[in-house]
Order: sequence, then structure tokens, then C-alpha cells
Amino acid sequence: MPEPWDTRREALGAFIRSQRKLANLSLRQLAEMTSLSNPYLSQVERGLHQPSVRVLKLISDALNVSAETLLAQAGLLDGDRSGAATRAGRVGTDPSTTPGASAEAAILADQGLTDEQKNALVTVYRSMLRSG
Repeated sequence: MPEPWDTRREALGAFIRSQRKLANLSLRQLAEMTSLSNPYLSQVERGLHQPSVRVLKLISDALNVSAETLLAQAGLLDGDRSGAATRAGRVGTDPSTTPGASAEAAILADQGLTDEQKNALVTVYRSMLRSG
């Protein structure tokens, strides 16, 4: 059984990879933009290495994703600060008044996904809404 940190690293790596692909960047291009090595970024994306806060900041700047989003994906911010888990369980939330809430609710209600996968999908969804 994988350790929780292993699962979190893998989810973070998958999120970074998805954001890089959404930005139409190759791993080599991201490496150049962040001044990090291509092999190191590959290890991060495959969940083999837990990046430091400094590295997450470099990646977030290059991918135009908030540092808070990457920190939450890395498990360095609690769910209350990242918002995905809190929003799903908030009593009295009216999905019709919150943009994207019904899509987020559907993701969070899907029993076929792990919590890490749900958080990654919600984060990707929100970033797509922000980018227009």
C-alpha cells in the first residue's frame, strides 16, 4: 500500500504535467523557463521527487498557476486553505450562486476517484476557468 506522501507526490506530479501540457510546453522548455534540469523535472512529474517550496514557486511562475495551488497539491497547505475539500462539505452552499460549483460538486461526488485525484481535477478545472 502506498504511503500518503507517495500518493500526494504522484498527484502533484500529474498535476504539474497536465498544466505543462495545457500550456503546450515540452519538459525541456519548462526546464529552460525554470532553470531546473530536465531529468529533475521529469522525476517531479513522475512523483519520484518531492520538490521544495522554491522549486514549486519556479514551476508555478512558469506555468502561470498560483503558488498556493501547487503548495496545496504538494500537501503543504491544508484543505481549508486550498478550498476544494471545504467547498464540498460546506452546509448551505447554493451551487447556482457559485460559478462552476456544480462541476466541482460532480467531481467531488465521484466515488471512482481518490481524494488526491478529485483535488487535482478541481484545481485543473479552476485554472481553466481563470484562464478563460
